[in-house]
Amino acid sequence: MPGAVAEACSSYYTVNNTYVDTFGCPGQGDNAELIYCCGFVDMKYCCSEPGNYFPYKHGYMWTLSIGALVGLAIAALVLLAFLISVFVLCYLFLYTKPQKFDSGLKMQQVDSSSTQEEAEIQMERSLAPRHMELLNRDL
Repeated sequence: MPGAVAEACSSYYTVNNTYVDTFGCPGQGDNAELIYCCGFVDMKYCCSEPGNYFPYKHGYMWTLSIGALVGLAIAALVLLAFLISVFVLCYLFLYTKPQKFDSGLKMQQVDSSSTQEEAEIQMERSLAPRHMELLNRDL
């Protein structure tokens, strides 16, 4: 059926706002297999598969796919580095806390001899009234 119109593409405006009138598929100079109208609202063409949205050869898609894969790999590495650093910081925060509370005050070492003397004086003072009481009772 050469020359028979299988499907018609309706008129449309291109991205540059140019009007394209209705045309039939296959168009003049097109292969006889291009019997379907394919494309977008602003770009229509004849194709061999219904619902085809890419009028170009698919060779360029490999470069886009490789670029997308490289971008995704870099994003995954950045995300992985972020997660590792969060886990490390949580670990350090939870397991490296100081064991004793630090009040910020410096401790001074007290001489043991003066402390012992003070303890003896305190004991004598507390025992002195008790001795006096016992002495008064005996008399």
